[in-house]
Amino acid sequence: MKPSLLILHGAIGASRQLRAIAAQLSTQYEVHLFDFPGHGGKDLPEGPFSIKLFAEAALEYIEAHHLQQPTIFGYSMGGYVAMYLAKHHPQLIARVITLGTKFHWDEATAAKEIKMLDTETITTKVPDFAAALADMHAPNDWKVVLQRTADMLTAMGKDNPLKPDDYKDIRTDSLIMLGDRDKMVTLEETIATYKALPEAKMAVLPGTPHPVEKVTPSLLAFFLS
Repeated sequence: MKPSLLILHGAIGASRQLRAIAAQLSTQYEVHLFDFPGHGGKDLPEGPFSIKLFAEAALEYIEAHHLQQPTIFGYSMGGYVAMYLAKHHPQLIARVITLGTKFHWDEATAAKEIKMLDTETITTKVPDFAAALADMHAPNDWKVVLQRTADMLTAMGKDNPLKPDDYKDIRTDSLIMLGDRDKMVTLEETIATYKALPEAKMAVLPGTPHPVEKVTPSLLAFFLS
């Protein structure tokens, strides 16, 4: 049997963005795509978005589908959720792989990221992106998804769910990846996280920016093999 691979998408995204990657990896893994609550048409939760909420939803999926120690590949925020699961449920996970994940959060970082979630600016200046978000999250209102994400980032800026000291206790086999063209996540913070993890490897993907749609699936599959 192939090992199980659970793929987690990024903030304001959905699993559909990772279908090409999932198809590429299906020769090596039994691949599972997953949407966080409120994303990709999933029902909005009653409470606020949070890393804990998303981690619990992923955990429920793992248990409901009887995944035996899956590898978890998380893109961007999905990588943060994967690492949070490794911290709190290490016995359930064989390996964590992250790509373009911002692990360092403080109030200044959160404020910078929240500026890019302004719905009026997106509607006015990048209407195609607004239309894509509307389609991706229907029947939910994409503006609600972005506002709840902004609220989550504000909370993370005030109290980062994973503290720097937490990483030294995460002994799950990990691969921390960053695209060399990523303008959202710095090489410095990626290296700092890699060095803090006792059982980690690191890879830099050449010619790779942050948006997951611009990641070359075959290149990613090479590192995940």
